[in-house]
Amino acid sequence: MFKKILIANRGEIACRVIKTARRMGIQTVAVYSDADADALHTQLADERVHIGGAPSAESYLVIDRIVEACRQTGAEAVHPGYGFLSENKAFQRALSEAGIVFIGPDAHAIEAMGDKITSKKLAQEAGVSTVPGFMGIISDPDEAVKIAEEIGFPVMIKASAGGGGKGMRVAFDAAGAREGFVSAANEARSSFGDDRVFIEKFVQQPRHIEIQVLSDGTNTIHIGERECSIQRRHQKVIEEAPSPFLTPEVRAAMGAQAVALAEAVGYKSAGTVEFIVDADRNFYFLEMNTRLQVEHPVTEMITGLDLVEWMIRIAAGEPLTLTQDDIRFKGWAIECRIYAEDPFRNFLPSIGRLTRFMPPPEEDGLIRVDTGVMEGGEISMFYDPMIAKLIAYGGTRDLAIRHMRRALDAFYIRGVARNVPFLASVMGKERFVRGELTTNFIAEEYPDGFHLHDLPPEDPTILVAVAACVHRKHAERDARISGQMPGHEKQVRDHWVVRLGDTNHPVTVTPMDGGFRVVVDEEPMVIRTAWRLGQSLFRCEINGHPESVQIDRDGVGYRLFHAGAADRAVVMTPLAADLAALMPKKQPPDLSKYLLSPMPGLLVSVAVEPGQEIKSGETLAVVEAMKMENILRAERDGVVASLHAGPGDSLSVDQIILEFE
Repeated sequence: MFKKILIANRGEIACRVIKTARRMGIQTVAVYSDADADALHTQLADERVHIGGAPSAESYLVIDRIVEACRQTGAEAVHPGYGFLSENKAFQRALSEAGIVFIGPDAHAIEAMGDKITSKKLAQEAGVSTVPGFMGIISDPDEAVKIAEEIGFPVMIKASAGGGGKGMRVAFDAAGAREGFVSAANEARSSFGDDRVFIEKFVQQPRHIEIQVLSDGTNTIHIGERECSIQRRHQKVIEEAPSPFLTPEVRAAMGAQAVALAEAVGYKSAGTVEFIVDADRNFYFLEMNTRLQVEHPVTEMITGLDLVEWMIRIAAGEPLTLTQDDIRFKGWAIECRIYAEDPFRNFLPSIGRLTRFMPPPEEDGLIRVDTGVMEGGEISMFYDPMIAKLIAYGGTRDLAIRHMRRALDAFYIRGVARNVPFLASVMGKERFVRGELTTNFIAEEYPDGFHLHDLPPEDPTILVAVAACVHRKHAERDARISGQMPGHEKQVRDHWVVRLGDTNHPVTVTPMDGGFRVVVDEEPMVIRTAWRLGQSLFRCEINGHPESVQIDRDGVGYRLFHAGAADRAVVMTPLAADLAALMPKKQPPDLSKYLLSPMPGLLVSVAVEPGQEIKSGETLAVVEAMKMENILRAERDGVVASLHAGPGDSLSVDQIILEFE
């Protein structure tokens, strides 16, 4: 077994690998860029080596620097995680030439299966069902349009070396194919150093289901499937195992094909074969990821296996002692990806410092949190905006959903926007609960984007009652500070009005042992809690049901977060409530004459100039953030008055790019 390994990655996957290596008694080496000098993975590892500037092209993608880091530290092997160099054949060969073991497949398998074009050709030769498409190299936008028209719209334009949703576009017409080719190639070049793209038929109403395989080069098995259909911009958001759609027969057939494909290239390590499955459960080979997947924890939760450990053992030359008959599935697991993005602003990336970071406590076998950040850390514009992965387990799918909703309520993050409200909304959708999933789920359930009304129906009495209890605690403290003696409870008011949003709710709060008796809108309830002043999470039982409400002071009021919803509550006397109703409301400024940057990022291009007439839907500018190109379009007809920024400028959120007449 190895004595020391280097993790050629960052963030939560680096921390994940370090945890398993530590349990196995293996020392670890972390590599880091300028932006990650204080990152969590560098603190967890036994050693750390600086490898370059903040952009990944200057650090995590520089093969020579990682090989040199191995030489400096004496690392015998490298785990690549996912992304970056994990599917780079040149990296595997460079390590091999330096006498360092790559914890993953060999260069032949990476080249054969990691490249989407090559892997599809091999799958076709092996008789595996594949989606119709053009697997050759496409030279320019005109050729892309011609090929797309021959295949028939809609088509999917994909980066050959892609992954994680980068370099992918769906085109429904010639204009979309032309524009999609340019953007996909640019993203592929930026993220993977390879701008090759291919085009295939876009299967409508599909499910994205993948099979986990494990092989030592001689013995190959599959470890069941993962349902990964909940996607946004082709980036997986929620995954689960097993799939609520597959029958045992289809599972066995998909598993057999995945194993056969792995054996055909002499695959050796953990890998994933991805399929598109239509409404009739016909499945088509999509691609093979020759690495560990982001969503691997759900497989681990229902099997009890540690896939990272098996990757290390196989790389060290140990045989795979498991057989297909040894694989047993128990219960259900769901994973939610917690991203630094604003779901109410079309999921725009959010960067900044995590002023507070309090994940829900891990519960053995029920709740798992994989993260690479900590309180005070920074979400950088240079890398993926993932904050953490939250995994919940249950004996049934309904229980797993229930545990996930409870854990989302208790995930306290401040300093950056986060997609927790959206995840809570998905968990509450009847269609999700029924397991009726496709890759179009988000587009169909949220056709106009994500808004407050998309949140699960919320009983306002919970938030009103919690706000009143918290305010009562503050009032008691204020009374003591002002010199009133404890025991003079009558000095603290029992009757209040809680203004939640635009609605007033009369409330009565009476302290009792272990909590409060509360009446909201004439509805009585008993709240038992050990909450103390200053705590950000109000854990309690309301009429015997456990609840978690996040609460922040917000001026004279409180900001409450529960079931994905965020509401502001102000607790007032009845007279103050009457006076507040008479106050005029301040109108927000009119910013419609400006094109504002919706996110921090790099202004790649501006497609218009002063005096130019523009039409609704016309491209105005392209902003790159976190490796993704975002096209900003005109919302209506108009004339450009002036430009306030130019290509190459770094933009802050809401910075003016151009002004209309």
